[in-house]
Amino acid sequence: MELYDCFASTLEQPAWILALSALGLLSLLKASIAALRWIFVSFIRPGKNLKRYGSWAIVTGATDGIGRTLAFQLAHRGLGIVLVGRSPDKLFDVSAAIREKHPNAQVETVLIDFASDLVEGVARLKKAIEGMDVGILVNNAGMSYPYAKYFHEVDEDLIKDLIKVNVEGLTRVTHAVLPGMVERKRGAILNIGSGASTVIPSDPLYAVYAASKAYVDQFSKCLYVEYQDKGIDVQCQVPLYVATKMASIKRSSFLVPSANTYAQSALQWIGYEPTCTPYWPHSLIWTLISMLPVAVVDKWRLGFCLRIRKRGMLKELEKKKQ
Repeated sequence: MELYDCFASTLEQPAWILALSALGLLSLLKASIAALRWIFVSFIRPGKNLKRYGSWAIVTGATDGIGRTLAFQLAHRGLGIVLVGRSPDKLFDVSAAIREKHPNAQVETVLIDFASDLVEGVARLKKAIEGMDVGILVNNAGMSYPYAKYFHEVDEDLIKDLIKVNVEGLTRVTHAVLPGMVERKRGAILNIGSGASTVIPSDPLYAVYAASKAYVDQFSKCLYVEYQDKGIDVQCQVPLYVATKMASIKRSSFLVPSANTYAQSALQWIGYEPTCTPYWPHSLIWTLISMLPVAVVDKWRLGFCLRIRKRGMLKELEKKKQ
């Protein structure tokens, strides 16, 4: 009887209170589902068997940072590796290191300087992979600013190289590798984007870099839809800061993982969502940022980048004095 009276009194409340209560319950349910899904994909969902895509993986930008560690971990999973880079010496060193750690690994190298030798280099890649069962393509090659700069301070050579490496290079390599995947009806393409284009609403003083990575994200989403029914999984991963040479960060931490830590997470996510940030602390930061007003995030980011610009200008001045 008491339960009935409680229910009846609830129905007697004004309509607007009932509507607000319903909206609150729906919001709570939605948040709960999102939290449970995040826990599942971050800690429970198993990674896919990457060898089912094919027996070889191509990794661009494979001589440093994330690309290097991805190459090692893909070799550990039993895939043959095609290393793509611009330095013959570094390609030799990484190839030798992989063979030393994984004696049964098959490793090939292709020399491509994405800034100056792109068309000829991609032609060499196409020739090198003829007849190969290439299942995975990791488009990791990329470049950024030497330090934060206002757009009018960026020289034309840097603008040209950023677009050449981050946009045209990724596009041409994908165009060269994709037909084989379509023919075999299986494959996975992992494009390394950046939180600069996806997680934060803007990245002032890195405008061209952020815009080039926005291209990578949208390009990946389109290919994800185009080729999903052809057995090809396309994904753009958008990491935040990782301790690499390109990020100018030497020490890793909980929020800034090492390249090896990030790569372990990255492989677990291949073949799932079209856009993701696989390192779970980064995904928490993404959620937090999405809850803040855009103006607040923009102001914080501008101040952060202005401090980077100041340090970069001082270092540049010191070098000129030497």
